[in-house]
Amino acid sequence: MESPLCQDVPAGTRLIETFRFVPGAGVARLHLHLARLKHSAQALGFAFSETDVLRAVEALEATTDLRCRLTLGAAGDVEITTAEMPAAATKPWVCRIHPDRLSSEDQLLQHKTTRRAYYDAARAELPEGVQEWLFLNERGELCEGTITNLVLTMDDGVRLTPPVASGCLPGVYRQSLIEAGALREAVLREADLRAAEALHLTNALRGEIPAVVQ
Repeated sequence: MESPLCQDVPAGTRLIETFRFVPGAGVARLHLHLARLKHSAQALGFAFSETDVLRAVEALEATTDLRCRLTLGAAGDVEITTAEMPAAATKPWVCRIHPDRLSSEDQLLQHKTTRRAYYDAARAELPEGVQEWLFLNERGELCEGTITNLVLTMDDGVRLTPPVASGCLPGVYRQSLIEAGALREAVLREADLRAAEALHLTNALRGEIPAVVQ
């Protein structure tokens, strides 16, 4: 087991899993959400009961698709809040490179937590007509968006995504593509972004979103 990072985790921090609940079908890739939640709980020294998490998920009921936000506290307590699914993107998202840099040394970037003030502030300052910021780290390597991982399709058809070590969250949808052999990790830079044949943004809630970079 990894050494717990509790001493670096602000009090009141909760782990997050965001997913789509579909009536009659449940939650896609649930096993990957559970695996990531368990891994982060162990790394941060949080209590974790898969039984408690599954019980909360199995209690979900709806007649339409829901956006679900499950959080886990340090004591192992589980909460789920729900909302209507956001409207699907009807055209590619426009992205820009954020002027600030992430630190690849920040281990908490590898865990989805409620410590999101930086990302929330960045989203609040998105210019009109821009749907996502893309971040670089201190070495100029591509990391992630505020709510997405990124996937580049290169001119040879290979699909690449930044490694966790560059400073990004191991997204569940991203992980499903890696396990399916449809995506591999590679250190990427802005030049790769500009040279790519296609850019997609991914997360568990929306799947893949076509995108363009300004």
